[in-house]
Amino acid sequence: MEDQDKRKAQEAAENEQVRESVATSEGVDQAGAAAAPEADANELEARLAEAQAKAAELQDAFLRAKAETENLRRRAQDDVTKAHKFAIEGFAEALLPVRDSLEMALKVDTPSVDSLKEGVEMTLKQRNTAFEKNRLLEVAPQAGDKLDPMKHQAISTVPADQEVNTIVTVLQKGYTIADRLLRPALVTVSQGKASQGS
Repeated sequence: MEDQDKRKAQEAAENEQVRESVATSEGVDQAGAAAAPEADANELEARLAEAQAKAAELQDAFLRAKAETENLRRRAQDDVTKAHKFAIEGFAEALLPVRDSLEMALKVDTPSVDSLKEGVEMTLKQRNTAFEKNRLLEVAPQAGDKLDPMKHQAISTVPADQEVNTIVTVLQKGYTIADRLLRPALVTVSQGKASQGS
């Protein structure tokens, strides 16, 4: 009986030890569990602060880029407005000497035919220089050239001893500006070889 009591006492002591051990480990676990949320909360706060700083930085960069884009758009719009307003400025400057020469020619009291001819030739050279500088080029086809409907306008067809649809005479020169047709050359065109019996 004593052995049985001793065994019960020993079992009770062992059970008590196990309970204390479990209680201690649970306490450690609970303390760890309590510390873990605190550590997680600190980490989450740090990450949130980092994300907020990054968002503020990106928002600032976006606002700067938006302002720069708006400035560029406004500058481009001003440039286009000025280009439309002053597009002819260079051409007008190049034509001013032509006008000056014509006015000077009209001021001469007793012009001779030679002086008038010389003045007109000089003025024509100035005009040609102004045209070339501003890429305003003549369309001046020669007799016998093939009709080009992109550059020539046929006023009439005439009998001629040359190929059909070739230029017989140029009535008025045409002009292109920067490779764009400004005015077609006015021409007469051959309708075919003239009949020899007529």
